[in-house]
Amino acid sequence: MSAEPACSLLVTCRNPGARLGPTLASALEPRRAKVEVIVVDQGSTDGPPAWLEARRGEYAAVVKLPGAGRVAAANAGLERARGDWVHFLRPGDRLAGDGVVAEVLVWARKTEAGVGVGETASDLGELRRLPARVNALAGEFAPPAGTFYRRSLFAENGPFDAELPVAADYEFQLRLWKGRVRFKPLPIRVAACGAHRPAAGPWASWREEGAVRRRYFPLHRSLPWDALGLARATWRGLLPGRG
Repeated sequence: MSAEPACSLLVTCRNPGARLGPTLASALEPRRAKVEVIVVDQGSTDGPPAWLEARRGEYAAVVKLPGAGRVAAANAGLERARGDWVHFLRPGDRLAGDGVVAEVLVWARKTEAGVGVGETASDLGELRRLPARVNALAGEFAPPAGTFYRRSLFAENGPFDAELPVAADYEFQLRLWKGRVRFKPLPIRVAACGAHRPAAGPWASWREEGAVRRRYFPLHRSLPWDALGLARATWRGLLPGRG
């Protein structure tokens, strides 16, 4: 059997506090697949450096990247990855069970699809999965914690765009979608997810998503969705002046 891992689990973190422990515990649980765990620490000062060092033997790599953003950290993890498939976890996310990766890899042997997307459940009860009919204009359509990418896609299409701290996942999905890479829904609950709020704030999130949309679609198709995104953010009270 090949010594190379079948899947790389990549975890990025900066001052994650207590959220990181359950994430790494789920990634390191016994499983029926050969998996490597790569952790990229973006300069944490709240404990992770010490206990990552203490358990260094359990990880394929611990990369220290002080000051790096989440997207640059994800790209740094990709450079170390050796698995045929890659999956990204943020602090607070937990794999749904020790057999999840093995289930995904069983599916992977039966398809030529480049991306597999399972279901995620947030701690607030929100379920996300790949829609039966994807509307790529509407925003991010594959939940990051439920998505497995063939590692070769990054060599063929380039890494995540580090200039997009909020919308890099959406941009990469669109890049693949426009390149006719096949996204395959998986009948698998992949992860439970913590609450992830963009640190850049709602205005930056709205602007980035709109900029990504206009990168891949003509203006007349993008504008209605930009307007809808603005209205939705305002209705939820996310924009300044709405509490």
